[in-house]
Amino acid sequence: MPPDLAAQLLKHWPDELSGLCVLEVGLSGGLDSMALLSLLCEARERRPQLRLSAVHVHHGLSPNADAWAEHCRQVCARLDVPLRVERVHLAVAGGESLEAVAREARYRVYRQSAAQVIALAHHLDDQAETVLLQLLRGGGARALAAMPAVRPLDGAGRMLWRPLLGHARAELEAYVRSRDLGWVEDESNQDTRYRRNLLRQDILPRIEQAIPHYRQHLARAASLQADAVELLAEVSAADLAACRVDGGLDWLRLKSLSPARQRHALLAWLQALGWPAPEPAALREFLRQLHQAGPEACPLLRLPAGSLLRFGGAVQAWPALAAPQATALPPLDPAQSLLLPSWGGRLGWAWRASGLDAAHLAGGLVLRPRQGGEKLPGRAGRRAVKDLLREAGLPPLLRQRWPLLYSGAGDLLAVPGVAVSQAHAAGPGWWPLWQAAGPENASDQSG
Repeated sequence: MPPDLAAQLLKHWPDELSGLCVLEVGLSGGLDSMALLSLLCEARERRPQLRLSAVHVHHGLSPNADAWAEHCRQVCARLDVPLRVERVHLAVAGGESLEAVAREARYRVYRQSAAQVIALAHHLDDQAETVLLQLLRGGGARALAAMPAVRPLDGAGRMLWRPLLGHARAELEAYVRSRDLGWVEDESNQDTRYRRNLLRQDILPRIEQAIPHYRQHLARAASLQADAVELLAEVSAADLAACRVDGGLDWLRLKSLSPARQRHALLAWLQALGWPAPEPAALREFLRQLHQAGPEACPLLRLPAGSLLRFGGAVQAWPALAAPQATALPPLDPAQSLLLPSWGGRLGWAWRASGLDAAHLAGGLVLRPRQGGEKLPGRAGRRAVKDLLREAGLPPLLRQRWPLLYSGAGDLLAVPGVAVSQAHAAGPGWWPLWQAAGPENASDQSG
């Protein structure tokens, strides 16, 4: 007698899903998702509080796509399961794979679900294939941990559940046949130009002849890697907390860690900032420069989201910003600072022995980006702005986009936070300050 898969599913219902009773099945129409839909319908009979629906993502890639959607409609009507069919348009950019784009489109649909839980039909064979694929790509522990059974889907509280990871495809096929359920076959699954299909069609059958239980072995390896990832996350979080200072990470504390912990602390920091991880070789090179560069040097790692640099004893993170444009300022109240997001900072004022008179603040001031060659009148002649910024100790990244304060007539009045034109200074007066705002209030360079 075949095992009661529905009873097993209910017996091993995850604690993370306790109290979550509104489920939507990702239904492709293939064997795996048909098995899952049927199993959850059986579970619904035993737990009437379960509310079940399904979603079919219509990619439009196959000439049979409309027939697959119709098959899903017929099965759901027979099983009394509400179905939504979502058509998606796939646009593949350079360097992207069609598989990855289609996957992201599916998950975008899942994140729009009204259900609390999205149930997907990945099984033991899929898990084994994923481990091998990630290994062939040179993946680390996180990649080799493969697919978790339960994980958050988004920030809205939805959960992703893979209840079939402990079952082999052959077991699911026997279940589907015993209930006379039909399914569709995606012809692209035979195309061995795709790595997963190459493994499935050519390589894994040979491995199974010599190692019949390879699926379970690879699934166990994934579970062990998941444990390693959890431990790494705990150590990295502790290291990150120990290294945090105002403005970034304390370099001396970070430097005292082992090389592996340095890398993982930086990766944890980038993850907290919401920045994609750099290539491993680029991160290693940045750390090499941090160790070898002199105290006055400013090693820099440019990333799509921004730049990491060392300055003033701290490793700082500065977001990528568009080149600033000239900005006319409104009448200014020196008691209040002015946030200027397009410039990536805040303009404020301090009363000092030498500064601008109140008439300048009443209107007509303009912030302009550096063009090169600017000079500011000082007590002993005119000084190049680039020299003033360098002498102020600003890192090159900030010097490039430091704002200059002009009058409406086009006269350079000040380099905020650094110097005021002696030709326009009234003593005492208002001194402009500039606070460049990094993602963690990274560095107050307001002078």
